[in-house]
Amino acid sequence: MQKITPFLWFNTNAEEALEFYAGIFKSFKVTSKSYWGKGGPGPEGTLMTAAFELEGQGFVALNGGPVFTFTEAISFMINCETPEEVDHYWDKLSSNGGTTSQCGWLKDKFGLSWQVVPTVLTKLAGNSDKKKLEA
Repeated sequence: MQKITPFLWFNTNAEEALEFYAGIFKSFKVTSKSYWGKGGPGPEGTLMTAAFELEGQGFVALNGGPVFTFTEAISFMINCETPEEVDHYWDKLSSNGGTTSQCGWLKDKFGLSWQVVPTVLTKLAGNSDKKKLEA
């Protein structure tokens, strides 16, 4: 079990988010779901939480209502090996109401921030050879 798991607070659309991410990531699976019971803040029988994995990373989604929203203070970085992979994630995550920014940043239609990054950039950024950086 991973020690730290990102916990994502959605208004009432966590189920829609799961379907959205399932259509984007090659490795996606829901590992458990729980539902609101009688007297819960959410309507009885609707999704309360879902544990899921994206590319082997565990997450939990909660339908918690309109109390909190996502901000750019937290984002998920996707390391991409090819330009095609960059285009895939960029196009899919920014579709259907998502917004794009600069330098690989975007927000999906749920307001969650992502960074779509070619791995070559992180390799170059960590290189101390000024001649390679200028090339």
